[in-house]
Amino acid sequence: MSDPETPPVSDLPDPSVPADPSGPSSPDAAPAQPEIIILTGMSGAGRSTVANVLEDLGWFVVDNLPPQLLRQLAELAGSSGRDLTQMRVVAVVDVRTRGFFDHLAGATRALEEEGWHPTVVFLDATDEALVRRFESVRRPHPLQGDGRLLDGITAERARLADLRAEADILIDTSGLNVHQLGRKVGPLFAGAAGPSMRLAVMSFGFKYGVPLDADFVFDMRFLPNPFWIPELRSQTGLDADVAEFVMAQPGAEEFIDRVADLMEPVTVGYRREGRRYVTLAVGCTGGKHRSVAICEALVRRLANESVETFAVHRDLGRE
Repeated sequence: MSDPETPPVSDLPDPSVPADPSGPSSPDAAPAQPEIIILTGMSGAGRSTVANVLEDLGWFVVDNLPPQLLRQLAELAGSSGRDLTQMRVVAVVDVRTRGFFDHLAGATRALEEEGWHPTVVFLDATDEALVRRFESVRRPHPLQGDGRLLDGITAERARLADLRAEADILIDTSGLNVHQLGRKVGPLFAGAAGPSMRLAVMSFGFKYGVPLDADFVFDMRFLPNPFWIPELRSQTGLDADVAEFVMAQPGAEEFIDRVADLMEPVTVGYRREGRRYVTLAVGCTGGKHRSVAICEALVRRLANESVETFAVHRDLGRE
């Protein structure tokens, strides 16, 4: 948006007259507010990793916060005296707060009614991935009690079902190690300045499961598989030979064109509705050749001034 024209000198305020702190302001001008993220989700899904990444990016992170204190945290951030457009706060809320957790939905609605706009980020993973992680660290699940580990996971999943359904952002961490999760989260929350939307284009392998957090899923298995070409088998879609082979196949360029046409009205609508984070997933058999090459091509094609587009290769290197 271009700056408004500078008013004539005769219309400028007299610098010798003190400004009225309660003077007129535009009735449509919304007060600046800090950006607030409520980080929650399944135990073992990576909350600590995501919180650390956000802290490294300059966010102020409060861990294990009772939901009843969300309003006080927002007010404290708003009265900090810092530039509120640069103030970014993360409240980590989970089942460790026990009874407090049941108040999260009400606390979030109360914030919204007072004009705050928190973003709820929900981290999830498959039961198999969660069991594997808890067993690797040899710690019980917070809701396990005297039952099995899977009993605790099942109880937590049922308890969080409504919150998961209403979350602004869902991130599936099933196939990601801590480094891959950090690389995925970093671009999403690097800062509020710049493009109004961040679009993650994710490659994946169907044999490892469809990403739970994908808003759009496309199947690249209609293209010939470079795996069956001996000189391309050991390479990936990041290598020029594989990328050129994939893009030379009938339907590849047309697919890129059609997806670009599809996403244009979708991203416009998302921005209009205030949605800032979108995940588009493209899959092939193993997530190594076709999906990776198409993913990179889509990133180049979909990037523009209002949409920051970046690639996430979920399963690359897993074979």
